[in-house]
Amino acid sequence: MSRPVPVPVLEVGGTHVTAGWVSPDGWQVSAMSRRDLPAGGTAEQLIEILAAAGASLAAGPGAAWGIAVPGPFDYARGVAHYAGVGKFEALAGVDVGAALAGALPQRPASLCFSNDASAFAVGEWLLGAARGATRCVAVTLGTGVGSAFLDNGISVCDGPSVPPQAEVHLLSHAGRPLEDWVSSRAIRAGYVRAGGSPGLEVVEIAGLARAGDAIAGAAFDAAFRVLGEVLGPWLERFEADRVVVGGSISRSFDLIEAPLRAGLSTVSDGSFPIVPAAVAELGPLVGAAHPVSIA
Repeated sequence: MSRPVPVPVLEVGGTHVTAGWVSPDGWQVSAMSRRDLPAGGTAEQLIEILAAAGASLAAGPGAAWGIAVPGPFDYARGVAHYAGVGKFEALAGVDVGAALAGALPQRPASLCFSNDASAFAVGEWLLGAARGATRCVAVTLGTGVGSAFLDNGISVCDGPSVPPQAEVHLLSHAGRPLEDWVSSRAIRAGYVRAGGSPGLEVVEIAGLARAGDAIAGAAFDAAFRVLGEVLGPWLERFEADRVVVGGSISRSFDLIEAPLRAGLSTVSDGSFPIVPAAVAELGPLVGAAHPVSIA
């Protein structure tokens, strides 16, 4: 039996793109590199950076690529729909698949696009904190809130047990979108409203909270209590047996877990196992390669 063919992968985040080779034989990742990606860049700039990241892998012609990108995005057609979301808006309506295929040094055979939160969840299910879970919910926390609902490693994208399109960010709290309460901008804004100094990044606010700053601690408490209240009913409907938290803000899991559980306890018994991502850097790459490897 021949060995599985390694998959060239791009993982696009809110501020970066990571390239790497993923071998389905053990899900090993190699030749990783990361480049900054300006959320406000032009379409030409963004495609150029994605192509340059891909070029670093030196994939030959006819390669089948896996690409994880955030929504809103038409994953089947490779077309971006970022209008009005505060990131990559220059790509709104752009056929990213066609543009990227033409910009890579060697023409690919295919580009398989995956939702970044789903790729993260599948990577954690294959290698990390979701291994052994039957019904896992993954939440990514950063510039926004991403989500994925897995049934034995398969994404559940519709039906009564998941939010619309399985996207938690489409939910609301007190008449406002969830990301007005839970996101990097929401935490910064909450900190300033409570009397904190403007201009600090979330990682700096987290540091202050750990040092005992009450205003910083309250900003985290308020955000993640809301997340628990909004997420809790869907965890029950999905009958989740594990919740995995990832994304850049998950590095502050020590500040997230308690208010998240407090929020869950207002709408459920709060007993869901909640764990931080175990392969946060590698997981999305592995998850993006997975559908290519089984196609």
